[in-house]
Amino acid sequence: MLPVFAGDARIRRLFTLVPGSDFDVDALAAIERVHARTVPWDEACRRSFDLILAASPKGDLGLLHGDRVLLPHGAGFNKTIRGEGSADSASGLDPAYVLPAGRPVSTLYALAHPSQVARLAAVSPPAARQSAVVGDPTLERLLASRSHRDRYRAALGTGGRELIVLTSTWGPESLLARRPALPAELAARLPHDRYQLALIVHPNERSLMGALDLTEGLAPALDAGLVLAGPYEEWAAVLVAADAVITDHGSTALYAAALDRTVIAAYDGGDELIPGSPMAELLDHSPRLAEPGHPEGSLEAAIETALDAHRPGATRAFADAAFAEQGRALERLREEVYGLLGLDPPAARPSARVLPPPAPSAHVPAAFAVRVHLSGTDVRVERFPAHSDPPAHHLAAEHGTASERHAQSAGLLYRRAEPPTASPHREVRTVAGWTAGILDRYPGCRTAAVVLSPSLCVVRTFSGALLTVRICPCRETDRIVHTDPAAVLSAVHAWLGARPGQPVAATAGALTCRIGGRLFPVRLSPTTPDEAELTF
Repeated sequence: MLPVFAGDARIRRLFTLVPGSDFDVDALAAIERVHARTVPWDEACRRSFDLILAASPKGDLGLLHGDRVLLPHGAGFNKTIRGEGSADSASGLDPAYVLPAGRPVSTLYALAHPSQVARLAAVSPPAARQSAVVGDPTLERLLASRSHRDRYRAALGTGGRELIVLTSTWGPESLLARRPALPAELAARLPHDRYQLALIVHPNERSLMGALDLTEGLAPALDAGLVLAGPYEEWAAVLVAADAVITDHGSTALYAAALDRTVIAAYDGGDELIPGSPMAELLDHSPRLAEPGHPEGSLEAAIETALDAHRPGATRAFADAAFAEQGRALERLREEVYGLLGLDPPAARPSARVLPPPAPSAHVPAAFAVRVHLSGTDVRVERFPAHSDPPAHHLAAEHGTASERHAQSAGLLYRRAEPPTASPHREVRTVAGWTAGILDRYPGCRTAAVVLSPSLCVVRTFSGALLTVRICPCRETDRIVHTDPAAVLSAVHAWLGARPGQPVAATAGALTCRIGGRLFPVRLSPTTPDEAELTF
């Protein structure tokens, strides 16, 4: 919400942390990360301020001197937290915090939707009279960043794949608490060339677990390419980039609905979700992911069915019950807070800041268990993490990146050409020399290959023959989609393996590779002397 003060030299921003939070260290780290000025709580209580902005009614806010504004916290009031405050009260609207000692804690309650005013009125009519509907500043950033979706997907390396985002709130009913194995199970069962996975974890959960325990627990999924989104801005950019969201009952699902993404419910029920709330309505009307123990193929089928069944505007209607003033939230908030300050606001309209691009996965899979279906010159390929249980046609590994154990077991070993370094001292390999050396060093390898570009590869078969592989992209109505050339190499490896002993001339020709649900025409031809001497 800080852009409401952008360009106003009269405003000085200070931050303090209300004592009592279990997440105080990480909260302060977030403030320090943007180089904001903080003041200790004791000092804050001794001073007077022109305006106090809080994102939660909890804690001793009454000790701070100045007009207090309570801002929206998450997408609406959908959860109750057991053992805290009043039984069955929505977190954020609990009279134990909203009305400490029977008096409203804030001068202004900034709410996101008129229905929330009615809910506040049921708790405290005086507090409701001090409320205003301003919308949701977090949603403003998401909406302002929608046109950058392609840029975010390019940064993530999504390509033509479907980006499936898992979201986990915090607490005992969160997705990670209830189904901790789901990220690894999805990573192992969803074909790598059709789906990309990402995970958004609530900052509280990150804080409680610690980054080390979180990443170690997610290691199998991270090694398979799972993107673990950062907790402050990156999660929102990943959500904009998403095709579908698998969610528990956390706020992120309503933001996904406002972006009109496919929402798949993975909440197994409990005591926290409030019946009839916007989140409950969204989950009740969303397709469900099967419970643990589902048969092979059912996860992919459930996701594919949900994506196919999604209709534009279908999920946005549920978000409209939680978010008003969409596109105007910062303007509305500016009107209210400048009214409390007694100042004329700057002339320029406030605008939400576009989200920065997310970072790609820290782990790019380098070894795959590859399933292949051959039908003449039509070859369908599906790649899964090397540790996957399903039976595979062969193991494919990227030499120099995959572990030596995987390299020793691979039927296909390949290498990717890398851009030259800035150093004047370089060492390069020829395609012919490297592929011959690989087959000599790894007796279990039947095909060695070099990826020279997204459309050009050279393979050497176990017989010693060199073949050039030319890959055509898949042309669609409004885009051209390239696949990973390594997936095509697996198709070529399998097709050549079905024709042992045939001369090079007999193996030349055209193939159709089916990868990630798309068709990629491929042309095989004997490698020319010039191509054999290409370096990388």
